[in-house]
Amino acid sequence: MLQIKKAGIYAAIGFTVFVLIIFALHVGQKVHNHLDYDIDHEFPPDKPFISGEIYASTLAAIMDHELHSGFGWRPNDFFLWGRHVMADNNANRQLGIIMAVRETTRVFKDHLTKISSNNYDPDLVIADTDFRNDAEKWWLPSAESKYKDGVNHLRAYVAGLHQAPARSAQLNQRNVELVRLIQSWGDMLGDAHANLYRTKQDDGSPVHSWQVDDYFYHAQGYAHVMFHMMQAVRREYYVALKNKPVLATLFDEAIDALGKAATMKPLVVLDDSPEGLFANHRKNLDAYISEARQKMYSIREELER
Repeated sequence: MLQIKKAGIYAAIGFTVFVLIIFALHVGQKVHNHLDYDIDHEFPPDKPFISGEIYASTLAAIMDHELHSGFGWRPNDFFLWGRHVMADNNANRQLGIIMAVRETTRVFKDHLTKISSNNYDPDLVIADTDFRNDAEKWWLPSAESKYKDGVNHLRAYVAGLHQAPARSAQLNQRNVELVRLIQSWGDMLGDAHANLYRTKQDDGSPVHSWQVDDYFYHAQGYAHVMFHMMQAVRREYYVALKNKPVLATLFDEAIDALGKAATMKPLVVLDDSPEGLFANHRKNLDAYISEARQKMYSIREELER
């Protein structure tokens, strides 16, 4: 009887510790999801800036936050405490973040700072290459080392804008190039939408209840990057938005939807049916993802007129 009683006590203690760990990870993730970077504080609206520095600085801040806050870069952690163990939500969110960062950097390099036969900006070429390193690679080289180098080259790009003569290529103000960025983001949100409604894996096996949070947080990673970068683009292209007030409204509405998507943090991601008693968090997140995607489609239409 005494042994049974002790076993019950140990089980209760173990369960309590498990619950406390889950709650601590939940609170820690909520804190981590907030990027303490205010564009208007860093670049006051009443002061001039060089075209390109808000975009690059915001992109650098996003990645720097993932590398140096909370648990750091999670997807390549050692298997005993890796991305499939306990704090996997942040790992999947970071996989979404790095995919959005890659595409945002690529368009910056290929289109927003380059026209026709102009040379690529050398710092952006290196940053783009760095961010394409395997997110789950532990060493030789590690993901962290390459991503840190990418952040450094984004900041070197900003420094080059302030040199005389400037050695960095400024962001151009051509709507046709901005359309490429909005198109790319819209495509990524389409991917997120598809995954949030996914019922089968690529191999045909069903999506189980313990897997739905992977899709949830991956999509949220997309939203996090776009939420902050759309604010940067809004400032960079202020002339176009001033001349077309409808564009400014569409940007604000997309930013609002992305901000809500980026900060949703249920204690447990539930996947109940539409008629069920409990929540379906994937569908709840998709409402904001789809709203932002639709606004981006409208932004493209306005830019192409």
